[in-house]
Amino acid sequence: MPDIRPINQDKYKISKHRFLELYHFCMQYQEWKNELKYLTDTVKSIDYSGEIKGTGTGSATEQLAIRRSELRKKCELIEQMAIEADSEIYPYILEGVTTDYASYKYLREVKGIPCCKNVYYDRRKKFYWLLSRKK
Repeated sequence: MPDIRPINQDKYKISKHRFLELYHFCMQYQEWKNELKYLTDTVKSIDYSGEIKGTGTGSATEQLAIRRSELRKKCELIEQMAIEADSEIYPYILEGVTTDYASYKYLREVKGIPCCKNVYYDRRKKFYWLLSRKK
């Protein structure tokens, strides 16, 4: 894990542990996107273990629909907060908060982010502040 510094608690009213909770929530974004992409049917492999397992509530189709809805809402929340933080550079904010490789240097040199470091980090802090209020 990269060296992550929590944002200023006095200014943003987000404690170190709340920030880390939000950070790790966002780091799951790619997993959720992949699960949405590949978790599309209810066909499961046959269980040969002989164990009797409960089916839970609802059909497999209902459970899949519920899971996909939950994942979609989480992804949309992160995406919407990035847009609200700055509608012009939100794709860079989104990549920066959902991956551990997208430093400002990477976003500038590889992706061509159209703003300075101070603006990017200010908007990223705003993103976490907005997310903390919504989540």
